[in-house]
Amino acid sequence: MATAKYIVGNWKLHGNAQENAARLAALKERCRPDDALAVCVPFPYLAQAQQALQGSTIGWGAQNVSEHAKGAFTGEVSAAMLADFGCGCAIVGHSERRSLYGEDDATVARKAQAVAEAGMTPIVCVGETLAERERGETAQVVTRQLAAVLAHVSAETKRRLVIAYEPVWAIGSGRAASEEDVHEVHAMLRGQLEQAGVTGTRLLYGGSVKASNAGALLNIADVDGALVGGASLDAEEFLAIAQAARV
Repeated sequence: MATAKYIVGNWKLHGNAQENAARLAALKERCRPDDALAVCVPFPYLAQAQQALQGSTIGWGAQNVSEHAKGAFTGEVSAAMLADFGCGCAIVGHSERRSLYGEDDATVARKAQAVAEAGMTPIVCVGETLAERERGETAQVVTRQLAAVLAHVSAETKRRLVIAYEPVWAIGSGRAASEEDVHEVHAMLRGQLEQAGVTGTRLLYGGSVKASNAGALLNIADVDGALVGGASLDAEEFLAIAQAARV
């Protein structure tokens, strides 16, 4: 039986207790046992997600994590703390973390290792800006970002990785990459992983994924799921993407 497409919602800096309760209840009520769904929620709502989704097949995780295990790092949240709330995954290296908070490839690699050591799945984001794409640097950028992670993490962590290709110019823009672009980059990433001896890695696409284009995107070779931003804030839309993943 084929592995279910992995659909991960990234709520970003959105939500409140009341909205979250309704959204999580709808997801829990209507998801199917064979769906592979997860939501990455803001830190303050991890306990709410844990309580609301307990007993369902939907996973929950965080949008960021500290590279440090403990210490004098005010405002940081460690991987072990996330694991205490039942998190199964954490996003690392999202383009917003790279561009707004100065996270470089080495930092992303250390975070991926920390997530895996805590028993969770690191969802590592890679992707090029519009300027980089227009200069023909897409391959150089995404392979460099992935290579930094593969060079740093342990063999066990490599087996846990999920890689999300998110072209920066498509995130939140309403403009998804073309099917040809997605296929080309995913095939390249698959080849890079296999050359490093890493097989079976889930490759997700992210960047303006919605119900109307999910079917086509998820049907592309080497696309094993989606990292969904704005559309994950609407339970109906997110469930429709999940439905598209079943076809």
